[in-house]
Amino acid sequence: MAELNTGDGGGGKKGSKKVRSKKQNSKVDLTAMVDLAFLLITFFMLTTTLSKPQSMNLGLPDKEDDKTEKPQKVDENRTVTILMGENNHVKVFRGFLATPKFGPKAVEYGKDGLRKDLLAQKQAVLEYTGTKDKGMIVIIKPSKKSNYRNLVDVLDEMAIVGVPTYAIVNEFSPEEVKLLGDGTTAPTVEKTPTP
Repeated sequence: MAELNTGDGGGGKKGSKKVRSKKQNSKVDLTAMVDLAFLLITFFMLTTTLSKPQSMNLGLPDKEDDKTEKPQKVDENRTVTILMGENNHVKVFRGFLATPKFGPKAVEYGKDGLRKDLLAQKQAVLEYTGTKDKGMIVIIKPSKKSNYRNLVDVLDEMAIVGVPTYAIVNEFSPEEVKLLGDGTTAPTVEKTPTP
């Protein structure tokens, strides 16, 4: 393990009157300490857990389209639509666009804009339904020219406000495109020609 080497360090002449003490040469074997260090590193690497990425659960529809299912009717008094355009423009309305119960209203992102309106609409839906079981349904419609950060901000607002049901939809009616008024075109699906 460790050894202590002592050598004759008094290299004076024989017969000199000065008495010199012997110098001790110390040499420590560090092999055991290096082994211990590697064992500790290995132990901590195996026993610690790495931080897991935080992500939001997003329910996606099945890949198979079932043509037998009929569209579900949704109460227009419970439905709030958020239209996202370019340059951080966002418009909110409740009900159908042809006969809105609220709006359409241009709002800003953040607690004084979108969150305030969502809380007000949530309260109005709660008064309409009389129960928390039938809460507000939010339809989020990002246009092609809206940016990803704004979509994340809207999803964060859904979590903060406590909206139980929301959906991201990429289909725009011509009236909604006109309402955005930013030159946004409805998303198109490219079809490949079949031979």
